[in-house]
Amino acid sequence: MQKCPVCSSNLVSPFLLRGSVPVHQNLVMCDRISALEINRGSLNLAVCEDCGFIFNADFDGSKLSYGKDYDNTQTYSPSFESYICELARSLIYDKNVQNCSIVEVGCGKGSFLRKLVESEELGNQGYGFDPSYVGEETVLDGRLKFEKRYYDSECANIHADVVVCRHAIEHVPDPLNLLSSVRQALVNSPQARVFFETPCVEWILRNQVIWDFFYEHCSYFTSQSLATAFEVSGFKVESVHHVFGGQYLWLEATIPAQQPAATKNPASISILAKQFATSERELIGKWEIKIQELASQGKVALWGAGAKGVTFANTIDPDGKWIDCIVDLNPNKQGKYIPGTAHPIVSYQQMGDRGITTAILMNPNYYEENSALLKAANLNIDLLVE
Repeated sequence: MQKCPVCSSNLVSPFLLRGSVPVHQNLVMCDRISALEINRGSLNLAVCEDCGFIFNADFDGSKLSYGKDYDNTQTYSPSFESYICELARSLIYDKNVQNCSIVEVGCGKGSFLRKLVESEELGNQGYGFDPSYVGEETVLDGRLKFEKRYYDSECANIHADVVVCRHAIEHVPDPLNLLSSVRQALVNSPQARVFFETPCVEWILRNQVIWDFFYEHCSYFTSQSLATAFEVSGFKVESVHHVFGGQYLWLEATIPAQQPAATKNPASISILAKQFATSERELIGKWEIKIQELASQGKVALWGAGAKGVTFANTIDPDGKWIDCIVDLNPNKQGKYIPGTAHPIVSYQQMGDRGITTAILMNPNYYEENSALLKAANLNIDLLVE
């Protein structure tokens, strides 16, 4: 077993192995054959006993193909859009991100960065960096620019008051390399404030969410191990707290005058990881029985064609026998297929025509929103949250 990628400890314990899983969860598959023939890899999760970092020891980045067909957009959900708007508002007003030069690392399509820049009254300008960015390179009268490359030491000439990185570090097998690149890019911006968001692995383990471990995410953090990674990379961690109902971590860091000491606090994460592994087979078995029972009473759909739904379908119904379809609000995914099982993706309006009687919601944060959609559409469908 390799050393811990965060603290270099040799005390690393494997705890969960899933073979032949789809390497992509958010790649839009246009036909069934492509969906079934998706590249596969091994999910071999290990936990560091010293710092609590969890990683996929078998991760192979060469298997992945991020590009124009990759789509993890969540803002078609009004609930998630509301969360993003509140996050942007908090930065602008609570953290006084105004009259600032803002860099977003792994900006995707740039929608979050745009929220921080679009109002001229704020006086902000933005620079988005993402090799897979698709769109105009200069918008908002030149106040917002995008570059199709990584943010690293070659970007040191771009002054940054604020650096934001949301949901990128979990995709990186060597998180210290990413953080060191950001640190080097800020050599001429010593007053910069850095904000990172990533899933909280402790939330996954405590709630035994089996569909939140998947190949695209190769690095999983607790609040303590995320702080350790930043400290090792030369940042001073100002705060780490939970957001989005506890599912995400939000970290703020600054650049200290001297290299900070790295704190390591694994807490109880190793115990939680091993408990999760012990109960996973039982959890999967219960879900298999439940899906079959539900399917015997009527057609079943999953609600959410993102990573959670794709992982659930591939784990519980790999042969496509029991789940009729996957529901998603993203119109770019509707009419397509999920990787691995090739379940069709449909809009919620189609559920009635397909005879769906039960929909299993992949994320409880969207229950109120989706219940309202069903009611407005006069669809009498049981919406289950687990």
